[in-house]
Amino acid sequence: MAEITNFRGEARAQADNGDNPADDLIARVGERVRRARDRKGIPRRVLSEKSGVSPRYLAQLEAGEGNISIGLLQKVAAALDHKIEWLVGEDDPWTSDALRVADLYRTANSDVQAAVLRTLSPEPMAARRAHRVCLVGLRGAGKSTLGRRAGRELGIPFVELNREIEEQAGMPVDEVMAFYGQEGYRRLEAQAMSRVIATHDTMILAVAGGIVAEPETYNRLLSNFHTIWVKATPAEHMARVREQGDERPMAGNPEAMEQLKSILTSREALYDRALAQLDTSSKSEDESLEELVSLIRDRGFV
Repeated sequence: MAEITNFRGEARAQADNGDNPADDLIARVGERVRRARDRKGIPRRVLSEKSGVSPRYLAQLEAGEGNISIGLLQKVAAALDHKIEWLVGEDDPWTSDALRVADLYRTANSDVQAAVLRTLSPEPMAARRAHRVCLVGLRGAGKSTLGRRAGRELGIPFVELNREIEEQAGMPVDEVMAFYGQEGYRRLEAQAMSRVIATHDTMILAVAGGIVAEPETYNRLLSNFHTIWVKATPAEHMARVREQGDERPMAGNPEAMEQLKSILTSREALYDRALAQLDTSSKSEDESLEELVSLIRDRGFV
């Protein structure tokens, strides 16, 4: 009982002296949320809709005045495509050497990037990638449809990473998200990636659009696969998803298109790290398939 009383007394003394670690943490989290949102170009209203945290509460949080719960902070971190540790750690992620190097690498030209990879990875990159091809891009670009058909034409296996996750978890991806949250899904995604790399030297893989926002998993994917960004216009992304019978992008959400454009803008630089691009805009499925197969053959990916 005496220990508790002493602890409370120390806490009060810290608060009186303006030296409250909790206040410092709240201010640090608010600053990082604001800077992360600015870097990704995400309006506060969009972050609110993605995270389920009200705009007013987000404004208080960014101002260092919001005593946010761990559960809500996890939702904000997931909506920003960051781990919660990134928001609360004592080291400033913007001044750390690792982040600085990552930013320099991302903005460097292809020759500099290749030189960096040769230095950091003695094993030839082509050997690490073997004959594995991965299609990245937002939902509705045509990754699964084109990947499946290209696999048949080239006579190589086609795998959807989400199906691997479902097989491992024993439940659909929607239930994985409901039970384990974004963090749990990302953990299963990384494990599924490891299994695929270990069991396939030749394949075409299609991954979920958000994998590019998980730095460690995406870097591993870039190192072990010949990556192709399958892209389309925002309107075509939305239309194709609806044609598949999925009304979630539009149902009860009049600003869905603006949100989609915001996501594309925030991820464009990440998708652009792929080795090649395939623009399926205003093309038939057969035309896009022909271009994809030619791209894979001409670049020697398989």
